[in-house]
Amino acid sequence: MYVLKNSLISIIRNKGRNILIGIIILVISAASTVTLAIRNTAENLVKNYEDSAELTASISFNREQMKENFEGGEDAKKENIENFNNIESFTVADVENYGNSEYLKNYYYVYSTSLNSDTLSKATDSMEIDVENTETTGGNNLKGDRPEGGDGAATIITKSKETFQNARNLTGDFELDGYSSYDAMTDFVDGTLKITSGEMISNFDEFECAINEELASLNSISVGDTITLKNSTTNTTYDFKVVGIYEDNSGMDDSVNMYSKSANKIITGSKVVEKLVADDSTLGTNVTPTFVLNSEDVIEAFTNEVKEKGLNDNYTINTNLNEIQNATESIDNVKTFATTFLIITLIISAIVLFVINMINIRERKYEIGVYRTIGISKLKLTEQFVLELLIVTIISLSLGAILGGMLSKPVGNKLLENEISESKSSQEQVQENFGKPGGMENDHKMGGMKEVQAFDSIDAVVDIKVIAELLGIGIVLTLVSSLASMISIQKFSPLTILKERS
Repeated sequence: MYVLKNSLISIIRNKGRNILIGIIILVISAASTVTLAIRNTAENLVKNYEDSAELTASISFNREQMKENFEGGEDAKKENIENFNNIESFTVADVENYGNSEYLKNYYYVYSTSLNSDTLSKATDSMEIDVENTETTGGNNLKGDRPEGGDGAATIITKSKETFQNARNLTGDFELDGYSSYDAMTDFVDGTLKITSGEMISNFDEFECAINEELASLNSISVGDTITLKNSTTNTTYDFKVVGIYEDNSGMDDSVNMYSKSANKIITGSKVVEKLVADDSTLGTNVTPTFVLNSEDVIEAFTNEVKEKGLNDNYTINTNLNEIQNATESIDNVKTFATTFLIITLIISAIVLFVINMINIRERKYEIGVYRTIGISKLKLTEQFVLELLIVTIISLSLGAILGGMLSKPVGNKLLENEISESKSSQEQVQENFGKPGGMENDHKMGGMKEVQAFDSIDAVVDIKVIAELLGIGIVLTLVSSLASMISIQKFSPLTILKERS
């Protein structure tokens, strides 16, 4: 109590000096509050993005592996082409097996086949194009280039396995893509495809479908109509109810194409394709899976697990980790800038306060000598000087936190404004792409799209975490700047001080 009383008396007696120290700490506190708020906001932005942008893995043909296998001459090339053609594709059962993993949050897939029709006209250009010399779509949409010096047949070696299967197996006029869930409809999520009439299918095991507007226009089809597709092998027909019509916004690869690549693509549920395969097991199919990983730490473990479960060595696992990291790079830069600015501010502030406190101690040498002469210990004196600075620091920190809070809220809101607006707009756009502007049903909400609420202000910018960090900064600054008094008090001799005074 005696130390506290003396500290308060000394603070009041030396108002000018303590006001100067208080102003410096006030500025430090306000700057630190704004910086900490920006840094914490940046961390939240990154976390929110990582939560909404799921880390996914896909299976694609290992082109590098096949390229290495073609370095043994012409005979080796022919042998490897034959081996390539005989590679068994993975099935829905394989995907479900790979998807049963502790390293995954979720998985989904597209189960594709093709059918013909006696009643529909295929949307096709007037000029037939050789499939071996034309880029095809499907699978992971990986494009291949003709190897130098190779012939047309060798072109297939650089295409993905899924792409080649489309050319080999999906020979019908109409590609039927069966999606396992809305999550699998990535083209609708990113806006490449968009429902313009009706809505997306809601029953993934019913014979419902969505068709391209070009095919609909060519055959005078409207929402609610029924189209009939046919398995030419068994002559079995299947009736599909058209619940939606979509447009393709991907654009044309060149001016020669009259129709988009998806002109003859009919969208339905994966269970529907399973029913078709149950009717005819020889029906050509492709499976394009996507696996949602728990975190980037499990990528290698999941890859090894899939290999152990029997994935062919000619396939490889790819992830979108680089895309996610690139998307958050600018926000990470803001966080790094804020952290760097905070460190520089604290270093400069500590030096300034140390120098001021050193001058303060020299001015109060006589006071120290008197206290020591009347028997006050060095420890008690040290406690008094540290407590004086701590009281001034706490008061200044409190005022600085209030000022910083007033400044950090608009700064934080400005930083979040674009992100909130984009997230809200993106969610609404996805719902519109599915032809459901009122919102998705609870059972079919997009796993990668979180509900976004637009806030007028962010009350949590200066929260308990920021206050705790500010308190820690204040204590550190107090101890660092008090080093001068601690050292001086231990070195000063009371008799020498009094003799110099006289």
